[in-house]
Formats: sequence, structure tokens, C-alpha cells
Amino acid sequence: MPSDIEISRAVTLRPIVDVAADLGLTPEQIEPYGRDKAKFDPAVLPPRTPGKLILVTAINPTPAGEGKTTTSVGLADALNRTGRKTVLALREPSLGPCFGTKGGATGGGYAQVGPMVDINLHFTGDFHAITSAHNLLAAMIDNHIYWGNALDIDVRRVTWKRVLDMNDRALREVTQSPGGVANGFPRASGFDITVASEVMAVLCLAEDAADLEARLGRIIVAETRDRQPVTARDLKADGAMAVLLAEAIKPNLVQTLEGNPALLHGGPFANIAHGCNSVIATRAALALGDYVVTEAGFGADLGAEKFFDIKCRQAGLAPDAAVIVATVRALKMNGGVAKADLGREDVAAVQRGGVNLARHIENVRQFGVPVVVAINHFATDSDAEIDAIRAIATAHGTEGVLCRHWADGGAGAVDLAEAVVARIDAGGAKFRPLYGDDLPLLDKTRAVATRLYRADDVAADAKVVAQLARWEAAGFGHLPVCMAKTQYSFSADPTLLGAPVGHVVPIREVRLAAGAGFVVAVCGDLMTMPGLPRVPAAEAIRFGDAGEIEGLF
Repeated sequence: MPSDIEISRAVTLRPIVDVAADLGLTPEQIEPYGRDKAKFDPAVLPPRTPGKLILVTAINPTPAGEGKTTTSVGLADALNRTGRKTVLALREPSLGPCFGTKGGATGGGYAQVGPMVDINLHFTGDFHAITSAHNLLAAMIDNHIYWGNALDIDVRRVTWKRVLDMNDRALREVTQSPGGVANGFPRASGFDITVASEVMAVLCLAEDAADLEARLGRIIVAETRDRQPVTARDLKADGAMAVLLAEAIKPNLVQTLEGNPALLHGGPFANIAHGCNSVIATRAALALGDYVVTEAGFGADLGAEKFFDIKCRQAGLAPDAAVIVATVRALKMNGGVAKADLGREDVAAVQRGGVNLARHIENVRQFGVPVVVAINHFATDSDAEIDAIRAIATAHGTEGVLCRHWADGGAGAVDLAEAVVARIDAGGAKFRPLYGDDLPLLDKTRAVATRLYRADDVAADAKVVAQLARWEAAGFGHLPVCMAKTQYSFSADPTLLGAPVGHVVPIREVRLAAGAGFVVAVCGDLMTMPGLPRVPAAEAIRFGDAGEIEGLF
């Protein structure tokens, strides 16, 4: 089997004007970025009855791989194959994981979006624009303090760090402005990865350009010496930030390897942010297609929960169905099998690890959304192991559908497409968030921890509790919470696989994202600036003998 990049390179993509035409967009309504990618302004779209919204999520990720993006692409291709006008709506990859662990994030095998190399690298420049807008605000904070500090900012309470779209643990904590008076006031600071920036979240949750600028203005960056909030609008930075994002706010149109339309826009991580593509792109997709396939990052305890409780709540979206991706290999790892031994049949391990899948099915159902399990096939899977997953799905009131989209493209996911459409046609979707707006902030974190993670409680020290109380008194108590925790476990401990119960979720700190419209609860040891692994994917990325890029798996 050729590598993902070899498969992608062998496919001749359709001219993007032809892909746009399939959606009813004229050449004048798109802004081409070369031959095979473009942006467009959703304001040009005529009103129509929105399509059906399908969320693809997964069990907790493992080093064995699950394949949410691959399954999302395969499902969209399969729906189009069966005559259903379908648009794919995904996030853009971050350079951090591409050069860190993944080596690429555009799907796999014959279920990919393209152009693969462009999308995985600089694409249309959206992440660079977000990085620039974020760091402009950081520069304007320091500049304001340098030139007299008319707002009386307490330099000890500046919370706005800088960002970079790369994994770099050395930048987590820095001392800035050493070297004397000319360089400003020295203080402790640091960097987050761009996908964790509130500017990224703002872009992904904004309804339009006007809402984008309004949200940017509400970003709180510091406190004054008498503990009053200082916003980007107070610093007069919001207008310039919005200008930097003028092109980035427009969705990107690309295609699958089978030539079907895909909108890629925004890319927050689901473990440290809300993990969904932009509201603007999702709404555009719903206006352009009869079915929309989208995904949320990592396991359903993170990405799907935030899709439901943050994105759908803010945007007024009501998903019609959810697909939970599971693999034999990942469930065996949850059942205690080492990665080196995953090729050997072990039905008992699948059954042991199946508790992870079972809990995700139960959790998604709490949101009133019908569920189908996609069994993403690997060549080493045995029939008995696949039957074990099907039995778990059946025992929990749904079905497990074997999918071979990695090897066969959309043709390998037709059964999944039919199962999802049957669930939608049967009705029964009654979407509801997990908690109400009026619940206190700490109780919102407790609701997620106890109802989805099956924890006994959350643990927050007096400083965190007092901070939440101050935000509630300031009028932010209605906001949803964004739980930032490890993606590998229902707990805050990445080593607790399967479906742990009786644990406590420690809330280390809380952050107010007033522009994005949520409160971040950082749990356990999670870092908002990742580090590179022992052997980063960057070591294998290079130009080959023929001058073509290699190593983006």
C-alpha cells in the first residue's frame, strides 16, 4: 500500500472553480488561492433550508490510531456516492502536530482532503494571521505600559501571553523585556501554541466580521491595580486585529481525493480549546449541502462535549446524528495490550477495552443525539474482534458498522452512510446541552466531570473558587466551561485508560475567554504549549530526490 502522501500525489485534483460550481458558486464568488483551493464570503449564499448536521467523534485516542478525519472524509465521500449532496466541514491542521507527532492531518489512505501538502503547511495563511493578530495585541499591551500606562495596568496581572504555531516547550515560561529601560518593564510571561489562542476561538465562534471585531474587543488581557479588567478595546487594538483577520475569517474551499467539496476553517485543539471548525464554515456548509459532515477533536469527552456545550449552544446548531469512531487496535490498548502486540488476535482485550466505547455511546446520548459506531478497519483485525465491537454497540442500543474507507475511499463507507441516514430519517434527535446557562461556573465543571468523566467530584483550591466567584459577580456566570484536560483518559491522568470511575478532576487554574464566550478550566498537568516528542515527525520531513516533499505521512 502506498503512503498517504504518495496516494495524494497520484490524484489529479479538480480545478477549484469546478468544485465551487457543484455548490452553485460562480467564479466571481470565490477567491482562488492557486488552482485547487479558494476562499469565499458566505454572505453571497442565498437563504435556504439548512442540511442535516452529522458530527464525527471518537473513543479516547491512543498511539494505535482511531481515524476521525479519515472517517469524516470517507463518510462524506460515501454520502455523495449515494446521491446525497454532502459538504465536509473540518478544521485546518496546526504545524505543531504536523512536525511533532502526526506528520500530517488531512485524513489517510484513499480518504483524504487535498492538496495535502499545502493544507498541512501554510495553506491560505489563516494561522499566520491569527498568530499576528494575537501578538499585535501582546505588543500593544507592553507598548501601552511603556508609554506611561494611562490605563493603570498592573504588570503583575497581565494574562495575555504570546503565541506560536509550533510545539516548543522552551517557550512555556519566559522572562521578557530584560536589558534596561529602553526595552520596557521586565516581567514573567510565556507562549501558548496558536491553536490555544483566544483569537483562534473567537474566529471559530464569530458569526460574521462585525461579530468578530466585537468579540476581539471583549478579550480581557490584564487587570488594573484596583482589579478592574482591561480589554483589547480599552487598548484600541480590536480594529487592527480585525483587519489582520479580514481574509482569515473567510472559509477555505478544497476537495476530497474523490473531488467532493470540503470547507476547512479554523483549528483549535479539543484538549486545550473547544476543538471545532468555525461556525461560519459550518453554517455555510449547511447552506450549500443537504448533509454536512463535521468533526470535533480527540475523544467525545472533549471534542464532542465542547461541540455540543459551546459551539452548538452559541451558534444555535442542532446536530441530527453522531458517529463514534472506534478501532480494534485502540480498544485492545484500552484493554491493556501493548502497542507491539496489537497485531495478535485478542477478543478478550477488545471486550475489556470496550468499556471506553460504551461510555462514549452513553455520553453522546445524554445530549439527545442518535449514535452510530464506525469500526475503522485495519488489516490485522480479525472477524471475531470486529464482532466483539458490534456486540458492544448492540448492547448499548446502536450498531457497529465496519468501514474500509482508508483502503477503498467512499466505496468503503457506503454502509456507514446508509446507517447514518437511516438514523436521521428515523428521527429522535432532541439535542440539549449538558447543563443550563444559569448553573454556577464551578457546578458546570462538576456536571461535565461527574456526568461524562464519571468522576466523584472536581477539586479546586480557594484561589480558583474565588476567581470564579469574581467572574460571576462581573456578569460572566452564564458562560459555558471549556474543560482543558488530557485527551487520553476520562480522568486527568493520561495513564488511566478504559472507563475509570471514582476519580477526582483537579482544576489547576481557570481562564476567562470573554471574547470567545467561555471559561477555561485547566485540569491536571495539561500544558497549553505542547512539546515535541522524543522523535519528532519533523526528522522525516524533507525534499526527496525528485524534489517533492516527503514525510508528511
